[in-house]
Amino acid sequence: MGRVNDKQKFIRASEIGEYVFCARAWWLRIEGHEPTSGHDAREAGERWHLKHGRTVASVRRLRRLAAYSAFLAVVLGVLLLLLWWYG
Repeated sequence: MGRVNDKQKFIRASEIGEYVFCARAWWLRIEGHEPTSGHDAREAGERWHLKHGRTVASVRRLRRLAAYSAFLAVVLGVLLLLLWWYG
């Protein structure tokens, strides 16, 4: 087995994750570009994403409630129909 050349660059798993997340940001970091100081914009984006996540969760709960309500309405309708038919 040969020794690995010290000049050869290894790719770390964290770099692969960074590349998969955003190839452009990975490339800019490799090229030595500093990230912008858009702290306020980044915080605003995080707040928006948190609010959006809560909205999505709320919509999921409401959809589930609507499905349960529709199922209950059908069951109740069938029971009333049976009661009327055999009653």
